[in-house]
Formats: sequence, structure tokens, C-alpha cells
Amino acid sequence: MPPAIHPEPTHTVEEQKQPSEVITLLSSRELERMRKACQMAAQLLDYLTPFVKPGVTTQKLNDLAEAWTKQRGAKSAPLGYAGTVMPFPRSICTSINEVICHGIPNSDDVLRDGDIINIDVTPIVDGYHGDTSRTFLVGDPSPQARRLVEVTEESMWRGIRAVKPGARVGDIGAAIQAYAEAEGYSVVRDFVGHGVHRIFHAAPQIPHYGERGKGKKLRPGMVFTIEPMINIGTHEAEILADGWTAITTDRQLSAQFEHTVAVTKDGVDVLTLSPAKVLA
Repeated sequence: MPPAIHPEPTHTVEEQKQPSEVITLLSSRELERMRKACQMAAQLLDYLTPFVKPGVTTQKLNDLAEAWTKQRGAKSAPLGYAGTVMPFPRSICTSINEVICHGIPNSDDVLRDGDIINIDVTPIVDGYHGDTSRTFLVGDPSPQARRLVEVTEESMWRGIRAVKPGARVGDIGAAIQAYAEAEGYSVVRDFVGHGVHRIFHAAPQIPHYGERGKGKKLRPGMVFTIEPMINIGTHEAEILADGWTAITTDRQLSAQFEHTVAVTKDGVDVLTLSPAKVLA
């Protein structure tokens, strides 16, 4: 989802001049509530995993996700999320092949053998957002597609390993960019990670490219997503007429992985790890 950054004055915040740059620092109690939402997000992706196969429509995946979420008393944050053209009309994002992000599920998109698809989910549990995504292999993709997915997942982990108190936001992007570009891929610049808690998209923004030692300093209690989008060809994107779907301008493949992480006094806590250790 596009960043929508707002202050949250009821929490402890890092003082900034602009309200849109206010960073929320979560208490230990709030972090446990975030963990509950994030674990539900990971479990939702685990639940969807066996359904990602040739012949299944993205609408079917959406309907399964929505029913699963409702059964557990949670809400789907993407559904009705405000956009420039229209509110997002589905409960999850499904981005196939050249779609970078924000693909809209529909009954016409049927998964085919050889596809790759990113599924992005964000359940709201007791007011907190759990945000995570994975790129899945459908059937038997080409070696080129498999390698892109492997590099994208490792790029995310390189960024996560850069998180620790006193580090800078730029350290995360630099780690991702250095690895992905060394492997011959490009890093999308039009979409970034973001703070997340009671607000879906909050400060700080987390670019997946950048310079070490630059950007805001990381502090315990900060919670944000790291969600690199890595392309085979150019990093450039275009938005379709629906106002949401972002695709590569050269129509080459794109992949993405996303975790929500918390900065701790000792390093980083990955809140959206799969309890079943499925994929990422």
C-alpha cells in the first residue's frame, strides 16, 4: 500500500519537526500486541500456501484469506484502503510475474504453471496491523524465475541483519542494494518499507536502496517493514489505470518478500516469522 504517514500522539514518540515524520516507539505491551497480529499474518500465508497452484484464481485466494481472517475475529487492512483512484477492493494483494506490487485479485487471473506470485496480507488484530508477504513458485518456474525469488528473499534478510540500535535507515537499503545489484538485479525505488503498528503506514519510510550511515537512527521500540521488490530488468515501474497495480516498465519479472521487524535493545526481532517455518 502507498505510504500514508500520520502521527500517533497517544504513544511515546521521537520528536520531529513535521508531524508526518513522527516515529512511534512501542512499549513492551504494545510489541506483544503487534506480535499477535504479525503471527496471524504469518499463519495466514501458511494457510494459503497449498492453494497456490496452477488453475487457482487470485479471487479464490482472496476469498480464502478473507474467510480465514473473519473466522478469527480479525479484519483485512487492505480492504477499502484509500487510494488515488478508488479504495483497494480486495482483502489481499496478489502480484503475478511482472506485477511489482498491489495486484488486485480477480476471477480472470488464473495461476499458470511457471508463474511466480507475491501474496501480501495485513490482518488487523485488536487494532494492530500484521504485515507480511512472500513470493511463491507456481508449478515449475524457469531457473531464471527461481533465481530471482531466491535473491529477493536473501535481499530481505540482508536488510534485516542490518537492523540494530544505533544503526541508520540507510544501512538497511545499502545492504539490500549491494547484494541485489551484485547479483545482476535492480531494486525498485518507487515503493518502500514503512512503520507499522495501529497505523497501517507510518514513519519511518524504509527505502530498499541507499547509503550506509545515512537516514534516521534506529531505536528500540521502532517497528517497521522491510519489503524489497527486486526486478530482473529495470527498476522503473508504472501504475495501471486501476490506480493500484504497479508493473515493471519492461514487463520483466519482479519478486518481493516482506517481514515486519522490531528494533530491540540487542538487535532485531522478526515478528512475522512463520510458526510452521514455511518459506520466509
